[in-house]
Formats: sequence, structure tokens, C-alpha cells
Amino acid sequence: MMSIHVADQTWFAVPARVLAAVFAQAQSWPQMWPDLQLEVLTDRGDKGMRWTVTGALVGNMEVWLEAVDTDGDATGESGTVLHYFLRADVPGPDGLPRPVPPRRAAAETARRHRDAKRFALTLKRHLEGGRAPGEPPHHDGPAPAG
Repeated sequence: MMSIHVADQTWFAVPARVLAAVFAQAQSWPQMWPDLQLEVLTDRGDKGMRWTVTGALVGNMEVWLEAVDTDGDATGESGTVLHYFLRADVPGPDGLPRPVPPRRAAAETARRHRDAKRFALTLKRHLEGGRAPGEPPHHDGPAPAG
């Protein structure tokens, strides 16, 4: 059982294909997750991606892009919920996952959760281009990472 569990979600006023394009840029992953090395496990296109993780952590990570209707939004545009999951342990001397004590796991989980939310909100501001609630999106292409 993995010691570090992060789950987060953020709603974006952009189509899933726009977010998928951001995560499809492998060269930008080191900017998004500087201490992790990722290897694609499953590329689900507009539905997201799953990776195996090595580096500072050993485990797996996933972004699931859920297209949603935005009935409450006056634009009638579709939006996307970005679901983010990280399940990992720290690597032992042999590189294999090693469970960590509960307090350290909780601290690392909280840190990784803050980092994930910070990244998601930065990406949201960029992709939505300062969009006010009820207004249509101003951006319809992939964003630079970081």
C-alpha cells in the first residue's frame, strides 16, 4: 500500500482537448513535476494520461479529464474537470518503493497536494485568460507548462 496519496480536482472553462494538449507535451513534464521522472503507462487522449513515477517518489500518477456540461454557466460552453491522482512511496536505496512513517507521509502528501493545486490554478488562469464567471473562454489552445 502506498504511503503518499494525493487526489484533487479543478474545473476549467475549456474543452478537454485543450487540457489534453498541455499534458501531452512530454518535454514540459519536468517543469510541471521537477523531481519526478514519468513514463507513460496509458495515453487516453482527451480523457487524460497515466504515468509510472520514479525519482523523488516511486509509484503512479494520473490526470483524468472529465468533460462536463456547464448548465450553470451562461455561455453554454463545455468545461472540463481535471482530476489529479498521485499514489507513491519514497524510493529505498535499491530504488524500490519504501513505505514512510505516517507523519512524514502526511507532510509529503500535504506538500504535493499544495503543489498540484498551485499548478492547476496557474494553468486555469492561463487557459481561461482572465475569464469572469459566465463569460466564454478567451483561450482555445495548449498552454505552456510551468
